[in-house]
Amino acid sequence: MPKTALYNMEGAAIGEVELSDEIFAAPVNVAAMHLVVRSILANKRQGTQSALTRGEVRGGGRKIYRQKGTGNARHHSNRAPQFKHGGIVFAPKPRDYVINVPKKVRRLAFKSALTSKLNAGDIIVVDSIQLKEAKTRLMAKFLDALKLDTAAMLVLPGRDENIVRASGNLAKLTTSYVNTLNVYDILKAGKIILTQDALKGVEEVYA
Repeated sequence: MPKTALYNMEGAAIGEVELSDEIFAAPVNVAAMHLVVRSILANKRQGTQSALTRGEVRGGGRKIYRQKGTGNARHHSNRAPQFKHGGIVFAPKPRDYVINVPKKVRRLAFKSALTSKLNAGDIIVVDSIQLKEAKTRLMAKFLDALKLDTAAMLVLPGRDENIVRASGNLAKLTTSYVNTLNVYDILKAGKIILTQDALKGVEEVYA
């Protein structure tokens, strides 16, 4: 069973915490992570882009000059793609970019992402985070205590208004919740900070 250090808000190690084998010691499947990340990014696309083909552009019904005898290339309509105000070749049309991924593959990718982060030493577990008031300096002091020199994602068991507001102005810190955590966010984050309650929630939901 893998273990990692447990820290307090002052950045001091106060013990160790055991992690679930099923989530944090899973085989790392790069193909599954790649597929899920592609799915997440593709599903964010609106798919509303649209352009007109030469058959949809207004005008151009008359042949612009006779077929032979001018010395010029043979044309019919001045709405062909090579002309100004002409149509677009293979014009994009509204479409659905959704990539459906089986639930088992999504779970495999999620476990692979967390395992790879743990293997890289990028997971930090803290006993709890409690702020008396929603002040950015308090959250910045907490990050300084952990000696973070890269971007980090803080995972909470649920919404804590003080923490969310205190983190809003910190460019290198993003917040997430157990029920919204996904593979793309995990891989994109430099470090992942989990509270003990959030860790229990992740293990209960995904184990």
